[in-house]
Amino acid sequence: MASPLAKIGIISIGDMGMGIAKLLVANGFAVATNCRGRSDDTISRAKSAQVELLNSDEDLVQSCAVILSVVPPRDAVSTAQRIADAATGPLRRSASSPPLYFADLNAVAPSSVKHIASLFAGSGVRFVDGCILGGPPALSGSGEWSLPSIPTSGPHALSEIPGFGERLFATANMRHVGADVGAASGLKMCFASFGKGFTALAIQAFTTAHKLGVLPDLLSELGAVLPDHLKVATRGVVAMAPKAYRWAGEMEEIARTLSDEGGFAPDSFLGAAKVYRTVADDTVLGQEKIGKRRRGTTVEDVAAAVAEGLQTKRKKTD
Repeated sequence: MASPLAKIGIISIGDMGMGIAKLLVANGFAVATNCRGRSDDTISRAKSAQVELLNSDEDLVQSCAVILSVVPPRDAVSTAQRIADAATGPLRRSASSPPLYFADLNAVAPSSVKHIASLFAGSGVRFVDGCILGGPPALSGSGEWSLPSIPTSGPHALSEIPGFGERLFATANMRHVGADVGAASGLKMCFASFGKGFTALAIQAFTTAHKLGVLPDLLSELGAVLPDHLKVATRGVVAMAPKAYRWAGEMEEIARTLSDEGGFAPDSFLGAAKVYRTVADDTVLGQEKIGKRRRGTTVEDVAAAVAEGLQTKRKKTD
C-alpha cells in the first residue's frame, strides 16, 4: 500500500466530517480525529471510514499537517481554542516541523471568524477561513463523487502547502476567494440565508396552515402557481429536522452578518433562529437523526409535529 499523501485532522466526525473523511481517504490521504468524549456510534462510524482515532488534541496537532474544523456554529470558538492551546502548550509541535494549517469551515459570521483567527496569533499556526456550500461528499453507485464547494480566504491557502497542497485543494473542491479572513465565511452567510431562511419561512407557513385546516389547499395552490417554490420548500422542510439544532446558531450568525456587514436589522434571522430552536427543543423532530428518520418525513408530518410541540409548550407556560 502506498504511503498517504499527508495526514489531515478533522473535528468532528459528524455527517459532513464523515463525508469529507471518506473523500480524503479515497484519494490517498490519511485522516485522524480526536475521539475523546465521543459516542460509541461516532467512534464506530469513524473506524468504518478508516479514520485514525487519537486520544487528545495534542496528538492531533503533532501528527497532522492540516486540521479542518467542521462543527456546529456554537462550538466553533471553543474548538479553535482547544487547538490553539494544544499548539502552544508543552506538547506542541517541534519547531523544526512544517507549520500546521487550521481551516475553520464552520457557518459563522465574518466577525466571528476574525475572532477565531485571533486565537492563533503568535502560535505559528496558519489560519484559513473557509466554508462549505452544499451537502456532504457522497460516492454514487457509478463511482462518481458528489461534492460540495469549499471556498476559502485569508492570507494562506491550503494549495500553497508543499508536496500535497494542490492535490488536497482539488480533491476537496476548494477555491480561494480572497486574501481577507472573513470573505469565505461572509459568502457562506449570504448563501445560507437563501435556502435555510426560506425553509424557516416554509415551516411557519406549513404549520400555521395545518392549524387552520388548510394545509392540503396550500400545497395544492403552491403546486399550481409556484411549483418550483413548493419543490424547494418540501425538500428543505423534510430534511431539516436532524439539523435544526445546528441551524439555530447559524441563523444567529447570519443575523450578525447582515447587521454588521450589510447594515440591516437582525430581526428576521433572529426570528428564523427561534423557529429552528423550537423544532430542536420543543418538538419530537429534535430527536431525529440522519439516516434514522422516524418523524417529519413529509411536509404534513413536520407541520403536525411542530404544531403539537408549540401547543405543548403553550400549555406549560399558561
